[in-house]
Parts: sequence; C-alpha cells; structure tokens
Amino acid sequence: MNTEETNVEMKDAEHKDEAGPAQVDADATEADVSEADLDQEEQEKQPMTGGDQAADTPSASGQEAPTTAEKNGLVKLKIPDEEEEVKFTGLNKEELMRVAGTPGWVRTRWALLVVFWLGWLGMLVGAVLIILQAPRCKDLPNTNWWNDGPLYQIGNIQAFTDTHNLKGLEQKVNSLAQLKVKGLVVGPIHVAPPDEAVNLSFEEISPEAGNLDQFKGFVQAAHKKGVFVVLDLTPNYLGSSGPWFSNSSVTIVAERLKSALVFWLDEGVDGIQLSGVERVATVLPSLWNDIRAIVQNRTDKHPNSRVLIGVTDRSSAEDVSTLLSSTGVDLLISRVLHSRDTDVTELARSIQHLYSSQSQMNLAWNLGGRLEGHMASLVGPALVKLHQLLLLTLPGTPIFSYGDEIGLMDEGTKFPKMLWDSNEELNGTLQEERAERLTCRRFFSTVSELRGKERSLLFGDFILLFNSSSSLAYLRVWDQNERYLAAFNWAAEESAVLQLSHTVLPPTAVVVLSTNSSTMPADSSVDLTNLRLGPGEAALLKFPYTG
Repeated sequence: MNTEETNVEMKDAEHKDEAGPAQVDADATEADVSEADLDQEEQEKQPMTGGDQAADTPSASGQEAPTTAEKNGLVKLKIPDEEEEVKFTGLNKEELMRVAGTPGWVRTRWALLVVFWLGWLGMLVGAVLIILQAPRCKDLPNTNWWNDGPLYQIGNIQAFTDTHNLKGLEQKVNSLAQLKVKGLVVGPIHVAPPDEAVNLSFEEISPEAGNLDQFKGFVQAAHKKGVFVVLDLTPNYLGSSGPWFSNSSVTIVAERLKSALVFWLDEGVDGIQLSGVERVATVLPSLWNDIRAIVQNRTDKHPNSRVLIGVTDRSSAEDVSTLLSSTGVDLLISRVLHSRDTDVTELARSIQHLYSSQSQMNLAWNLGGRLEGHMASLVGPALVKLHQLLLLTLPGTPIFSYGDEIGLMDEGTKFPKMLWDSNEELNGTLQEERAERLTCRRFFSTVSELRGKERSLLFGDFILLFNSSSSLAYLRVWDQNERYLAAFNWAAEESAVLQLSHTVLPPTAVVVLSTNSSTMPADSSVDLTNLRLGPGEAALLKFPYTG
C-alpha cells in the first residue's frame, strides 16, 4: 500500500468518526420507523385492549397515567353506554307571552282571523245561493190510507173462500196482501131478510158467513199485513125494494144504523160502505150528518182515519161530482166507466170533468160490483189487463171486485166461485187457462206495487195528452219525480198510432210494461211522436224529470 492510499483511508476514517453519532441516530430512527410501521399494522389487526393496562399502571414519576392512553399510535375513546335523550320542553308561559306580543305575530293572527271569517261567510253565501236557485219541492198533499193503494171488494164470502166462511177469508189474507191492495171491502154479512126491515140486525153476522170470533180473527190477520178492513152495511142488500127498504122505514133503519156503526168500529173495522147514500142524505140530512160524524170523526178511542164509501148507480160525471159534494163521503163508487159502448172521447171528457171539479183524493174508479158483475164479463177477457192499467193509473182510488186480478168471469152469476191455484194436474186447455190467470195476476200485482211506490202515480197531476174514438193517452207527473205516460187502444182489430206532443214530453220514453210484451218489450225505447199500439193494447211508459 503506498502513501497516498494510506492517507485517503485515514481521511475517510476521520470523516466517519465525525459523522458517527448522527449517522447512528439516523439509522436507528429509520429502523424504528420501519419497526413502528410493522407494529402498527399488527396492532390494527388486534382488538383495542392495550390502553386498559396503561391506564392501570402508574407512571415512573408516581403519577397516574391519563385516562386516555396512546400505544403504538392507537387512541382509546370512552363511549357512553347510551346517548342522552335530548328533550324539547318548548317555551314556557313567559316566553310565549313575550313572543305573542310581537308585532309580527299580532298581524299574523289578525290576518288568519280575517281569512277564517271571510271563508265562512263565503260558504254561507254559496249555500244560500244554491238553495235560492234550486227548484222548490212541492208540498206533499194530505192523503189517507185509502189513497195509497187499491181497494178489493169481497161481496160474497161463500163464493170467495174454500171453507165458505170468514175463517177461510182469514186464511186468504196473505195471498191478498201479495196483490198490494190497501183495503178489503167485505160483505154485507149482517142478518137482513129480503125487504123485511123489522128483522134487520146490523150487529149479527149471518150464519152462512161465519161468526163474530171469526170476523175478529180476520180483522187482526189483515191488520198484521198492513191491510185495512171496510165493512159493507147496506141495509137491504138482498131485497128488491131498494137498499134502504121502503120510504116509511128509512128513518128507523138510519137510527138503528147509528148504533151499529159504533159497534163495528169498536170491533176494529176501518171504514163503512153504504149503497144508496143519496136517498138518506136527501131525505134525512140530519141523520146522515150523524152517520158521517160517527164514521169520519176521529176520537181518542179511534185516532186513525176511517173511510166512508158511498155507492150510487149514477153514470153521469156531472151527477157523480154533485153527489160527491152533497153527501160528503170520502169515496163514491159510480157507473161512470161502466158502459162498453161509450166513445173513448166521452170517457176522456168524464175523467177530465171529475178531475177538474173534485180533489183526486175523493175520486174512485171501478168497473163492476155486486149488481153489475165482474170486469172480465163487462169488457171481455182480452181487455182485462188494459182496464187494470186504466184503473190503477187514473188519479184517484182504484176499486176492484174479487177475481178481477185473474179475469174471473161471471158465468151466469154475479158471484162466481173464486179460482185459486193448486198443484192439481190439469189437461192442456185447463193448463193454458191457469197460465193466463197467473199472467193476469202478475200484471195486476206489478202495476199495483208500482203505483204504491211512485208519487206521480199516487197523487201526481193528470194531463190529458190524446183521445179519439178508440184511443187515449195521459200523463201523470209530480214535481221532480219520474213521469209516467199511459196509452190505450180499445180497437179490437186495428192498430193505433198516437202522435203525442206536449211541452213536458221528450222525443222518446222507456217502456215500463205493456199488455203485449212481444210487440213492446219492457225497457225498450219508443218514439212518442209515432207511438204505435196494437189492437187492444195498452202500455205504461216513463221518462225522467229534466228541469
């Protein structure tokens, strides 16, 4: 080794000696950092548990270590078990009063108050305007129970029932209630030998008809079904000298009738029917007024309305109207509709006259009776349903005789045996006859039920639309209710075309029912300006109120 190399090495050694401590520290620091990085990675993989020991170990100076200790760059944090719930207690009274008095809140409260009252007044004004602009409903007329449905006359108990007495009549109440009739006019059933006023006994029931207990049972059964009972007390109903016997006996009979009326009303009857009322009202006006008062006046014992029905043989509309006013009866059965030969134009005139001169609540419409017979015999079987529809849609109370609902014919007697349905096997002809009776009965029940529900048919105004020698059409309307139009063609062989026009009529209407459903089915629409009816056909149409 030469001298220069030796000097160089010695300088390097000196230089290293001078830098030795700093280099050693730098190398140590670098080693510590590397070791710390490795320890930190290992600590991050371990649970944070090291701080617990540090917290429990005193420091070298004898002082306690702080609660939160660091180890290898990790910090222990103390987390509370449950976070304290923050409760909002709101403002206290003093704070509220202080805030409420600020100008901003005062103005806001006044603004809200003004808006509230303006809104309330606006709704009130709107409601008043709606009420004022809406069509006013008509007040319902004062009606009685006999205005609510048809009356059904049973003039002969023996012919009507299977048992031929009042007990059998009680058994038929359910069947009669299905017809939607409102009242049953029964009798006469009292003891009255023909033309023998001396032996007249109003309070005694004829043995052929039954007894008083049976009558009471019948009345109770009818009332349970909502059907009222009217008793016919015509004095001489079996005689030929007139309903009140001879002129000399009228006073005596009328006096005896007064006590009889009290007796039967106490037994629960809801009205009385009397024939020949014009005779008593004219000859004995004071006695007639007493009779009217007993029946028509309400008392504490009899608070419900009771009907007084008169029967006359008058057929002129003018005479019937006059008699209705002079006698003061509630209903008057007459012969206005009886003549088959009457021109339909005359029929329309009679109907219009009675409607114009009397309240419809006092009008009664009937075909047949004790002396005239049944409807089918008077008008013919083919027109029975047409006349059922006529009576049930005219303004007033329709009155039918037993069997009219099935087209019962007289067959040589005014009191034919009533035909009831049975399960008996019938041959072809009898089967067809029974089917026709059932069809007729369903038609009657349908119209009767509809009449009881619709105000236009119950007490609506009557407007005559069309009439000719064989055709008739009229309208029944009440206030804002559905309107009903009834149209009839009496011609037996010719169709009729009715060109109807009126301010209240729309172009078309809907068929409710027809006597011939094959040509005019229910729910079909028909042209009112060209309404076609077949021979002997009648139809009931409807259309809504349009304002």
